[in-house]
Amino acid sequence: MQKIIGIGNSLVDILARVNHEELLDEMNLPKGSMQLIDSEELALISKRMRTFEHTRASGGSAANTMKALAHMGVDTGFIGKTAPDEFGLFFRSELENSGVHTSLICKDSGSTGIASTFITPDGQRTFATYLGVSAGLSAQDINSHMLEGYDILYVEGYMVQNHELIEHTMDLAKRRRMTICLDLASYNIVESDHDFFKSLLARYVDIVFANEEEARAFIGRDIKEAARELGKLCPVAVVKLGSQGSSVFANNTYHECPAEKVNNIIDTTGAGDYFAAGFLEASVHEKPFQNCIRQGGILAGAVIQVIGTTLKPDEWTQTLKQLRAAN
Repeated sequence: MQKIIGIGNSLVDILARVNHEELLDEMNLPKGSMQLIDSEELALISKRMRTFEHTRASGGSAANTMKALAHMGVDTGFIGKTAPDEFGLFFRSELENSGVHTSLICKDSGSTGIASTFITPDGQRTFATYLGVSAGLSAQDINSHMLEGYDILYVEGYMVQNHELIEHTMDLAKRRRMTICLDLASYNIVESDHDFFKSLLARYVDIVFANEEEARAFIGRDIKEAARELGKLCPVAVVKLGSQGSSVFANNTYHECPAEKVNNIIDTTGAGDYFAAGFLEASVHEKPFQNCIRQGGILAGAVIQVIGTTLKPDEWTQTLKQLRAAN
């Protein structure tokens, strides 16, 4: 079976459910976005967070995807940067306990990144992200040895702002003839760095994942045509449309799949990460693209019924049973 390694921000998610969207406006956080914050903003947001009941979980887009893949039996790894603090130790243990092989660069000074996550009543999540030492992950930290033994590189779009790091890592993967996957991450990230994203898709990327807002920010036209348009830039383009399902354009063929029926949407955090995991697990088993997006939908449907991005053992048992029934 092919092995998959992800590279991304090493973050610990602090998640809280909020009763109204006005709170987001007060903190200048556009609903559904990911906003980078500094240490002073983190202190203010953390103070507000303490007024709500909250939970803690390891996070970061690529790390979430690798954990989900590991639970499905895929051999996975993760590259990131942490500090030797409480959050860094928690992050490492969460990944390794899930079966992910870690290549974590540990920086002695600074703090491990924290993603303050606010969940509104409709299940939408809004991130205020303090990258901490993750922001210091550089091209000099990445070498070809880290990719040895892996067949697929999965890159979270939040890292794309560091052009040198991403080009260096993708170039190493391309030289090793690895399949390169990119998740577009967030609509505001795509808008701010559109041309570089486009360049990456044209030069390196084999599989791109985008949700509806990200695809619209990238393509700027009818969302139904997004997969086809993205597919002109790279071999496989996947567009996730939430309750409307998903689509994939590959080999000049368009496939679509309705969304899984979910009665109790609690928190959409990690939906895209789990979708990618479901898609990739089916892909490494050489299943048809229709099966890949169906499986992605099943995984996404499972994680949005819990707070955070961690399924309990019995929830994984039920989800894996559902995957077997679907295939």
